[in-house]
Amino acid sequence: MSAAHTNALPPTPDDCAIWDIWLSQFRLPIVNVNAQVGTFAALAEAPRTCEDLAAHLGVDARALAMHLAALCAMGLAEKRLGMWRATHLARRWLHPDGEGYWGYFCRQIDRNTHLQGQLLESLKTGRRPGEAAQSDGEFVARPAEWERGTMSAEAARGIAAFMHAHSQAPALGAATQPVFSTLKCLMDVGCGSGVYGIEIARANPTLKVVLMDLAEMAAEAQSYVERAGMGAQVTTAGVNMFTQEWPREADGHFFSNVFHDWSDETCRLLARKSFEALPSGGRIFLNEILMDDEGTGPFPAAAFSLLMLIGTLGKQYSLAEFRDILESAGFTQVTAERTGGGYFSLVSAVKP
Repeated sequence: MSAAHTNALPPTPDDCAIWDIWLSQFRLPIVNVNAQVGTFAALAEAPRTCEDLAAHLGVDARALAMHLAALCAMGLAEKRLGMWRATHLARRWLHPDGEGYWGYFCRQIDRNTHLQGQLLESLKTGRRPGEAAQSDGEFVARPAEWERGTMSAEAARGIAAFMHAHSQAPALGAATQPVFSTLKCLMDVGCGSGVYGIEIARANPTLKVVLMDLAEMAAEAQSYVERAGMGAQVTTAGVNMFTQEWPREADGHFFSNVFHDWSDETCRLLARKSFEALPSGGRIFLNEILMDDEGTGPFPAAAFSLLMLIGTLGKQYSLAEFRDILESAGFTQVTAERTGGGYFSLVSAVKP
């Protein structure tokens, strides 16, 4: 070990403070974007539904709902009986006609103009910044590599490295869940570096784990398996989860930060493909940061949702939304547990 790393500590399941630092970059741009489009003034006039407010402001309702969740989590908006309204804080300090209006200062002090521009464009159009609408009028953006079904080895290395560091804490938290000890074989779908499958296998020595992703990504995951010394227990499978048949050996399918990349329609497709490939009694697992059922936060989920909006046109889902998606595919017994891995929860359901 090099001298530069002798004082480094191993990862733990709790990285909430790091997430708070990372996601804090969204706070000021969210305020400035909503001040610019008139959200605070409109919500100060009268309570409005998200759809009514979107029509009034001339913005996309789906994107606006994500912004409202973040504003609610920051104490600037509130939702009661399905109606949104500005809080006293927003009415006093963010109303453009108020003597105490902070909007000018907030706009001048915000140096994150790139993020602000992305948030504004996606709020107005409902599209991923810089991309055009599909010809059928419905825009459903997808991560580019998985949309194409291929990627370069260099891209796979970069994605794996980022996701491996990003996922250390939640992987350790997921690995401690006792439900994995009841399985014979777990397939980590969209595995990235394989960090989740590797840690779950390490915690369950009798469990066989298959890491499934695009061929280039699976090849990169293999290097992480070898580095971890888990080759006897963990294997890889290069499969396009949208266009190819899934391996049928697993009695559990695990997805982490996969469903949040996609539209509701695509999530339903993935749920159906999982249901078809699992045996009776098999389980599906979704490891995600969950929105609350009312769509009002918490802030880490709301800010992460906005990151998904501008990056993939996905979003963070609530347990209620995941239950609807999973039950539409035929799954039952939908539950969720906080794993202790930062802000993450493990959603689970069973194929009857």
